[in-house]
Amino acid sequence: MDTSSNQPSGSQKNGPSGAASEARENIGAALERGKSDIAEATNASGSELAAHMRDLRADAAKLQEALSRLTSEVGTQTAQAARDVGSTVADRMSSVASDVARGGADVAASATAQAKTLASELEGMARKNPLGTLACTLLVGVVIGMMTRGNRS
Repeated sequence: MDTSSNQPSGSQKNGPSGAASEARENIGAALERGKSDIAEATNASGSELAAHMRDLRADAAKLQEALSRLTSEVGTQTAQAARDVGSTVADRMSSVASDVARGGADVAASATAQAKTLASELEGMARKNPLGTLACTLLVGVVIGMMTRGNRS
C-alpha cells in the first residue's frame, strides 16, 4: 500500500495535538479580529459622540445667546412702556391739576365778587338806616359775647 495516501492533509499532519494547536490559532485570530472590530466600532462611536456633543454645545450657546437677546429686548420694551405710561400719567395729572386750579380760581373770583356785592349792599343799608345798623351791630356783639362767656366756666 501506498503510505503517502494515508497521511493526513493540512491540519491533520501532526495529529490531534496539531489540530488543537491550529484551532487555538484560529480562535486566537478570531478573538483578535473581534477585539479589533470592537475597538474600531468604539472609536467610531466615540468620534460620533464627540461630534454630537460639539453640536449640542454649539446649539446650547446659540440658545443662550438668543435668550439673552430676547431678555434684553423685553427689558428695553418694558422700560419704554413704563416711560410712556409715566409720561401719559404725568400729562393727565398736569391737565387735571390745571383744571382744578382754573376751577379754584373761578370759585375764588366768584366768592370775591359776591363778597363785594354783599359789602356794597350792607354799606347801602347802613347809609339808608344808620340807627338800625347800629342796633343790629350791638345785638350781634352781645350774642357773640354771651357765646364766648359761656365757654369760660
